[in-house]
Order: sequence, then structure tokens, then C-alpha cells
Amino acid sequence: MTKQFNRREWLQASAGLAAGLPVAKAMAQAAWPTKPLRLVVPFAPGGSSEIVARAVAGEMSKTLGQNMFVENKPGAAGNIAMQEVANSSDEHTLILGHIGTLAVNPYIFDKLPYDPARDFTSITLVSKVPSLYVVHPDLPVKNLTEFMAYAKSRPGRLNYGSAGNGSAGHLAFEYLKLVGEIFVLHVPYRGTGPMLTDLMAGRLDAASVGAPALMGFIKAGKLRCIATGTTQRLAQLPDVPTVAEQGFRGFEMTQWYGLLAPAKWPKANIAKLEVEAIKAVRSSLVKERLAQDTALAVGNTGAEFDAFIKAEQARWKPVILRAQIKPEGV
Repeated sequence: MTKQFNRREWLQASAGLAAGLPVAKAMAQAAWPTKPLRLVVPFAPGGSSEIVARAVAGEMSKTLGQNMFVENKPGAAGNIAMQEVANSSDEHTLILGHIGTLAVNPYIFDKLPYDPARDFTSITLVSKVPSLYVVHPDLPVKNLTEFMAYAKSRPGRLNYGSAGNGSAGHLAFEYLKLVGEIFVLHVPYRGTGPMLTDLMAGRLDAASVGAPALMGFIKAGKLRCIATGTTQRLAQLPDVPTVAEQGFRGFEMTQWYGLLAPAKWPKANIAKLEVEAIKAVRSSLVKERLAQDTALAVGNTGAEFDAFIKAEQARWKPVILRAQIKPEGV
């Protein structure tokens, strides 16, 4: 016989279901992520960005309960990947941010398809990659002080190469030109590889590149490192002074990478991801893996990373405007 509920019993049953909703919602949030996470890297495979991304993704996969896989999506100075992730709605797609996509693109493009502050939430600054200043061995300079004097005595007669307009190497050398008040011609290339080929062949005088791509050539004597952009000397190059040590106090130039998620993600998921990301970056395994490629692990809070991005934007805006840096083809 089917039991008939009276009005009071129905109200009691409904109240019980309603009381259970917050618990069910909390359980669903606690279970996140419910499928593998996709970490988008807005650059081609093979560079420092991929090393950083794979190191942290591998470690986070151990504690998140789901795998995190890396997907390279280069193009348009990182704008294509940034726009795609900003517009994603699966709550399982995040991106590896970079000095270019977060601190440079807002000032070299007239219109961006994303807003770094509005469309993304900062998770953690994963790593800083030291920038090195190098010259061809035939250039008669042994350090930055001598290079500055040599360049000032020959305004416009020296050149430097970069991986392209708006690249980290372009910024690094323009920053040096700004503080040192020197005039050195910029020669943009389509990538670090072909630029280094010409530098070692003597068709270029100088360049600034991330340390991982340079260490082998420096040790082989094919390039001479005259300064590091770090605040302290590198253990791998103990005899090479920093730019700051050579007369430019407060100078720092490093490429950097950090995790960001779409701003529309639930706050509980953001908080969980931040905890796990910091834990992964600070792990001995990730620190050692990054150190092998002369990269420095950081692992700060989302609020600290957000403040860092704002400070970097303020630092690079005048450099970009002074150098009149524009994207390729403009």
C-alpha cells in the first residue's frame, strides 16, 4: 500500500533536502578536479617555458588526484593562448603566464583580446629564469663596464640580436640601453636559435638571452658572458658579476613564469589550486629540476604574484614606450 504524505510531512521532507544542499555543494567542490587539468603554454615546445611547465605539472599531478598535462599553443606573442584560456568554461584549463603576455603585451598592442587583470586570477609565480648579457668573443670587452665604454665611443655602430620584437631578449637589452644611456642597434630574428647562430658567427655583436639556452656556448668559449641580470651572482658563473655590481644599482632582468586560471573559476577551486601549486614549486624535486636548467623556483601566494605582475608592468611600460617597441609586422 502506497503511503500518503500529509502537508506537514512534505514540508519536513523538503526542509531536510534543503539542509543537505550546502553539504552536497561542499562535497562537489572538495572533489574538484573531476578530470585531468590542461596547462596551456603559449610558446613553441623546447624552450624554458616547457621545462618549467612540465616540472610543476608533473609534481601537481601527484597531489591533485588528477593528471595535469601540458599543451603548447604558440602564436601572436601568446595572445591566442591567453584568449582561449580566458574564454574557457570547463574549470579545468589554466595557463602559464609570462613576462611577455602579462607585462609587455598590454603596452605593445593597441588592442588585446584579453585583460590580464580582469580575465585571470594569479595562482603562483613558479620560476624566474636569469637573463645573461653576452658578446661575441672577438669583441674587445671583458665585462659590462668595458662594453658600455666601447658602445659609447661608437654610437650606433654596434648591434644586438633578439628573438623578435617584444621578446624578453629585446626588453632586456633595451632596459640596459636605457640605464646605460647607450645607442646600440637592434636586429630582430624569428627565434632565439637563428639569432644565436649569427651571434656566434660574428654577424652580431651582443645579445641577452635566458641562461638555459646559453650555458653550453659560454662554457665552450663560443660566447663571452659580461653580466648576469640577477640580483646575485649565479653559482654556475661565479666569476661573472651582475649588472648591478657593475655600476647599475637595483638592476634586475629575469624572464619569469607563473600559473594563472580564468577569473570566473569558483574561489574554492582557485584556493585549492594555489595550495597545491605552492607545495609543488617548493618541493625539492621541482627545485632541483629547474636548477639543472639555471632556473630559480619561487612558489609565492596568488596575492604576491599579482603584486609582482603589477610591479613588472610599471617597470616595463617606460622601457617599451622609450624604445617604441611594436609587435612583429607593425
